[in-house]
Amino acid sequence: MKLLFLFVHFFKIGLFSIGGGYATLPFLYEMADKAEGTSDKWLSAEKIGDMLAAAQSLPGAIGVNLSAYTGFRYAGIPGGFIAALSLISPSIIIIIIIARLLNAFKESKTAASLFAGFRPAGAGLLSAAALSALAISLYNPAAETWTAMLRWKECILFAALFFLVYKFKKHPVVYIAIAGAAGVVLGL
Repeated sequence: MKLLFLFVHFFKIGLFSIGGGYATLPFLYEMADKAEGTSDKWLSAEKIGDMLAAAQSLPGAIGVNLSAYTGFRYAGIPGGFIAALSLISPSIIIIIIIARLLNAFKESKTAASLFAGFRPAGAGLLSAAALSALAISLYNPAAETWTAMLRWKECILFAALFFLVYKFKKHPVVYIAIAGAAGVVLGL
């Protein structure tokens, strides 16, 4: 039953998360909201933040990494496999269909308009996911005072890495290593 649950949910996520791996985050937050009401609480917004950090650090597509990790947390190795496979299945099916029909619609204004509409939808999903990841990383809603709500060490690390990425344009692995080292030194 768990594997069927994962297959259905991640197939739906793969079908509607236009824009890449970060576009899967709103769907994962929705799953976390549903999981919070269960007794085992296998998924939460904070766990998604941790999973996102791990997924960004690993090679491969972020969406596939997130789905595999989520599936693994819920149902072990078979769950990780099913979640990743069901996430990519809609894309494979759609690409096969589009490849077959592409010649027939090559000059269609309707098809061009359809894909033009997908771009802002993807940008909106990515922006919402980025803001959610930022909030999880830098804000602690459980804090008792307003000054404690901001995670100050994380805010400083975020600002420093944002500046370094913008200014020096090195490979992302460099910044991941810097962030990991800073996390150990700062005790995050």
